[in-house]
Amino acid sequence: MKLTFYGGAGTVTGSNYLLESGTTKILIDCGLFQGTSFCELSNFKPFAYDPKSVTAVFVTHAHIDHIGRLPQLHKSGFRGRVISSEPSRDFAEALLIDTEHIMREEAAKRKKEPIYELNDIAEVMKLWEGIPYHHKIEIGPFVIELYDAGHVLGSASVVVSAEGKRIVFSGDLGNVPSPFIRPTEYISDVDYALIESTYGDRIHENLDSRKEILEDLIEETVKSRGVVMIPAFALERTQEMLFELNELVEHGRIPKVPIFIDSPLAIKLTAVYEKYSRNPMYFSKEAIALTKKGDSIFNFPGLRMTLSVEQSKEINEVPSPKVIIAGSGMSQGGRIMHHEQRYLSDPKSTILFVGYQAVGSLGRQILDGAKIVRVLGEDVAVHCKVKAIGGYSAHADQPQLLRWVEPMKEYVKKVFVVQGEVESANVLAEKIRDTLAVKTEIPTVGSSVVL
Repeated sequence: MKLTFYGGAGTVTGSNYLLESGTTKILIDCGLFQGTSFCELSNFKPFAYDPKSVTAVFVTHAHIDHIGRLPQLHKSGFRGRVISSEPSRDFAEALLIDTEHIMREEAAKRKKEPIYELNDIAEVMKLWEGIPYHHKIEIGPFVIELYDAGHVLGSASVVVSAEGKRIVFSGDLGNVPSPFIRPTEYISDVDYALIESTYGDRIHENLDSRKEILEDLIEETVKSRGVVMIPAFALERTQEMLFELNELVEHGRIPKVPIFIDSPLAIKLTAVYEKYSRNPMYFSKEAIALTKKGDSIFNFPGLRMTLSVEQSKEINEVPSPKVIIAGSGMSQGGRIMHHEQRYLSDPKSTILFVGYQAVGSLGRQILDGAKIVRVLGEDVAVHCKVKAIGGYSAHADQPQLLRWVEPMKEYVKKVFVVQGEVESANVLAEKIRDTLAVKTEIPTVGSSVVL
């Protein structure tokens, strides 16, 4: 087998790995490169391989940095199969459509053709199959099986067997325990592994302390009659926040104030969560028990979902204090930017980051202490409180990443450390070598290895 790293190497985003055996080629993920802009210039370049020659794409999960170039792959001639878990397929169409208009605007600014159109999304969805975990698929000499990665609903690690060898692609691994989805599955007997390293150099707060920090932060901001702004990814992070806030509100642990979900995409994706909320393949026993009692785990008194632009604008008319959860998670677009433009300069308010902020993103600039930031073409002073809770990340931290590698240490010949910034990848690679005595490599984009 030959493995080539076409993305997700030396960077967090753009996950894209080509695996070849004989004349058969399969891809694991086909994601968008993101960073200083929503759609980096590298996305406009042709693929470094012939899309027509690819038989199938296996998708680890539906985040745009893992699926964002699939319609472009179709536009370039791909007509094979796209395979993922069932929830990932359900999420994908809404996420790709939401992304298309942002990328069209960015292409226009750069005087370039859009990398794909809405029709390409529709055509890709016709090729897309949803399968359960542990349902084996044969593609030429490859046998492929999905394991639960515990990252977002339906996320998967992809195990590929061929030529008497097994390789696992971690995808993004979950921050265990998640409040409501099932935990990460561990895999032992593999010859090679690719492991993400987004948080390979740090340790999250534990589950209990993150909820206490959220509770205290809301109480303090409400007391000062400010606004809590939470830039949140529409997939998983928003639903985690809803689940936690549901418990805090229903147990009287935070004051009763209006809480807005100001993201049409998050509202659509939450409906997918509701669809699977009684399925034990995906949801934890505790979450299923709550739904059986009649508790809607993503709804509670005081919650308002604003689908239309008019409803979003009406949030401004609601007097503070209030809580606003809106996309995008790195403040690189979406409705959160309008709230940031309005409230970043208010010393009574708080901006709370609950997810990863890529280098160069507006969210990262604010988090790193910038005093003035550019929001929607306007310079805005940052006088509000700036807080971050790493424990809300859907990504595993360093100890959890090591825990994922540990069961395979007697079998694995090499671990490729991917999907992380250079520093975090280096730290994790060294830690795996030192604590587990396993060989590691940090690949570069375009590099290949014969397994």
